[in-house]
Amino acid sequence: MSERLRLYSYWRSSAAYRVRIGLNLKGLSYDTVPVHLVRDGGEQHTPQFRAANPQGLVPVLVHGSRTFRQSMAILEYLDETWPSPPLLPGVARERARVRALAQAVACEIHPLNNLRVLQHLENALGLDADARSQWVRHWIGEGFAAIEAMLAEHPSTGRFCEGDTPSLADCCLIPQVYNARRFKLDMAPYPTIERIEAECLALPAFDAARPENQPDAA
Repeated sequence: MSERLRLYSYWRSSAAYRVRIGLNLKGLSYDTVPVHLVRDGGEQHTPQFRAANPQGLVPVLVHGSRTFRQSMAILEYLDETWPSPPLLPGVARERARVRALAQAVACEIHPLNNLRVLQHLENALGLDADARSQWVRHWIGEGFAAIEAMLAEHPSTGRFCEGDTPSLADCCLIPQVYNARRFKLDMAPYPTIERIEAECLALPAFDAARPENQPDAA
């Protein structure tokens, strides 16, 4: 697996942020190909990018002659191709818990507050910036209340979402916390999430993946 990895990314995309964390945890080098999601109507809509991903979404990972789309699929590909250190635990019930936590973010929270949804709320439904921010805070808050309950006092919760090793769940949770803070969600009701966030961001792999540390950061 000597081919260089290329990641089509946008600095503030939480889905791309997930993959950056996973790549860093694996110790994998990669080249960033910035795709600006806002400038000039969004570079994700250009024919050149649509050739890489007909969905017009980041991230996209290119490995040799193969192109991979969707952050969760990319993270599992990385875990299967470079199994150490693992993003998924070795025990089936622990893997199921990690996937449930990860999907609570990727399938339930994130789709309701990503860029194209907010643009539709603005352009088609006429919601102003305050109303869009209230929408985002509501759905992140709903999701975080559930995740907090899944984490707090659970015997499998350790330094991280599952035990004392970062997993797929942490890869998904930390970018969503970034979005929550960006939209000024009060994080006080979610102390376990905040504690895990602090543990993660103290690690170089997470710190290097932060949006503000990306080459295309505005």
